[in-house]
Amino acid sequence: MIDAGFEPVPMPDAEVYYLPRLPLGHAADEVMRRLAKEVPWRAEEIVMFGIKMRQPRLTAWYGDPGCVYAYSGVRLEPLPWSATLRDVKARIEAAAAERFNSVLINYYRDERDSVGLHSDAEPELGPQPIIASLSLGAERVFVMRHKRERHLPTVRLRLASGSLLLMKGDTQHNWRHGVPKQSRPCGPRINLTFRHIFS
Repeated sequence: MIDAGFEPVPMPDAEVYYLPRLPLGHAADEVMRRLAKEVPWRAEEIVMFGIKMRQPRLTAWYGDPGCVYAYSGVRLEPLPWSATLRDVKARIEAAAAERFNSVLINYYRDERDSVGLHSDAEPELGPQPIIASLSLGAERVFVMRHKRERHLPTVRLRLASGSLLLMKGDTQHNWRHGVPKQSRPCGPRINLTFRHIFS
């Protein structure tokens, strides 16, 4: 059973929960500083609509041995878990009542960094992917749009530092999500999206 502090986000064809503050054992800013320093960040080149382009953010992929992840023409071999990430993973697993074997970490350096609308529905994530998304640092708007029902309003969530968003069920099949660029200056944000890779 998931942590009682999770708030359901009312959305059709989806199962989304928001935990305003995940107990991290340290201040969220301290965890972010550790990750910013210890993670070997990469600027990956991806293929979008047949065109190669550099992602407008930095990334890193960690996981158990063999947890290879591929998306948009990028194949990621997992880095071994650090002590910081093992601790964060254990806390998220306890709150979400789920098990994860990998994490994609995104580093949004400022308001110009972003991720376009997409769904995490790759075959290796299984038929109903469970994504646990931890936000650290500057608050950014997380946007969700239904893939087919265009009349449904866009969902906009402000993800606070130290908060956890849990997406389950058919969410990835029915909705796209992203973090758009913003016009106002903002500080850096690190986002950790824990998931389970099925080999």
